[in-house]
Amino acid sequence: MSPTIMQTVGNPLLNIGIFALFVIGTMSVVIKVTRDSAKKSTDFYTGGGAFSGRQNGLAITGDYLSAAAFLGVTGAIALNGFDGFLYSVGFFVAWIIALLLVAEPLRNTGKYTMADVMSFRMNQKPVRTAAAASTLTISFVYLLAQMAGAGGLVALLLGISSKNGQSLVIALVGIIMIGYVLVGGMKGTTWVQMIKAVLLVSGAAIMFVWVMALKGFNLSRVFGEAVAAHPKGDAIMEPMLQYGTNGWTKLSFISLAIALVCGPSGLPHVLMRFYTVPTAQDARKSAVWTIGLVGVFFIFTLVLGYGAAALVGADVIKAAPGKANSAAPLLAHHLGGSVFMAIISGVAFATILAVVAGLTITASASFAHDIYNNVLHDGKVDPVKEVKVARITSVTIGILAVIGGIFANGQNIAFLISLAFGVAASANLPAILMTMYWSRFNTRGAVWSIYAGLLSAVLIIMFSTSISGGPTAFFPNADFAFLELTNPTIVSLPLAFLMGVIGSLTSPKPDSDLQAEMEVCSMTGIGAGDAIAH
Repeated sequence: MSPTIMQTVGNPLLNIGIFALFVIGTMSVVIKVTRDSAKKSTDFYTGGGAFSGRQNGLAITGDYLSAAAFLGVTGAIALNGFDGFLYSVGFFVAWIIALLLVAEPLRNTGKYTMADVMSFRMNQKPVRTAAAASTLTISFVYLLAQMAGAGGLVALLLGISSKNGQSLVIALVGIIMIGYVLVGGMKGTTWVQMIKAVLLVSGAAIMFVWVMALKGFNLSRVFGEAVAAHPKGDAIMEPMLQYGTNGWTKLSFISLAIALVCGPSGLPHVLMRFYTVPTAQDARKSAVWTIGLVGVFFIFTLVLGYGAAALVGADVIKAAPGKANSAAPLLAHHLGGSVFMAIISGVAFATILAVVAGLTITASASFAHDIYNNVLHDGKVDPVKEVKVARITSVTIGILAVIGGIFANGQNIAFLISLAFGVAASANLPAILMTMYWSRFNTRGAVWSIYAGLLSAVLIIMFSTSISGGPTAFFPNADFAFLELTNPTIVSLPLAFLMGVIGSLTSPKPDSDLQAEMEVCSMTGIGAGDAIAH
């Protein structure tokens, strides 16, 4: 690591101070808004379903614009140009699918989790078990990315270059995350996400205007100087710099695009947010607000990425702790010095804390509500006890996330998020869409679809060059890869649809009365949230 870089990342004491202010401030909000709440399951899981469409849109934006969006995408654009911008386009377009196909019917037919929707007209136990397995897997992969981002970000700001020091940082993030969840549940986490969304979009907007002002508000000049400063030159303005090596990498590019567009509508922590509003109309408003805020934010990332390439330099970014994930903080330091960098990094740190808290609630709700209550105890568990199990699960998930985050430290978090999107698109989205829109879909089809998408996606990732066999792999010193496809979605998504169809057609037709009831409920909202065990 270059000594020069370590001297240009600001004042560690200032950074610690601003980080502490963000943590204390957000925790104070959590305690204030959740006083006398989070005692019932509705409070812990959905915040009582009392948020407006605008509030929930801000919260979804806060949930969705994770460390990958700000740190990972900015770094990906700074290093790979056009190929990095694919993340921005995919993340934005995905919300059109969520708005048109998922938000309203999901809100109308569920209560807490995705499994509520599918169990409405299917055999409850196998469907809930499959959905919970999918939710826990996706949440864990997503958590890895956030913890990796935390390790790299704080290592950069505090000048921590040792692996042990960065591991301690990741452990600290895990402890704070568990604190948010145990104290505030979904209500407290939602308020933190709303605050964080405003701060993150505002911070990105300030950096956007600052970069443009330095270049005379001339976007062509930003691009031109990025090209001149980048080792790859004009290649950063053209597609396939990162993915144009051979046929497999080009196929991986297509697979990544599918994952980015389809994945968000299958992300369990995003789906769960539609239950925090009182009506389906508010669910639609949530999606509309999210589309607007996310779209504006990703326009900012284009300029921030190329601005980082021009003003900071790709070589400096690659040499910094966190590598690509350090592009945005380094750009902030170049623009406004130590104080501005500390503020922007504090916002990024709050982003990570809010997202991991939301993920932890989702995973713990899936285990406590779907597995513990409905599968193991036939839905007869007292709500207070169910929440207690969810809290214990939150602690367990936090510990596992810390361990996984230590191994993931140094990986590009946008890339790690794309793997989570690939699993979500394959395991969840086909089953959700067929449940809501195909009357012939039944229990066997749902179970086969979820497991086929989940297992094929995980196995392809596990034995790909993303995990082993190269210097940028998850385990760079191991080599058990025999697949060159770095994103599974192009294979696992069609397979999930196919197995859902085959499973449904080779088993008895579902109850037509239940199907009719679900159709009325999903389209009109009559009986919304009253998922029935069948």
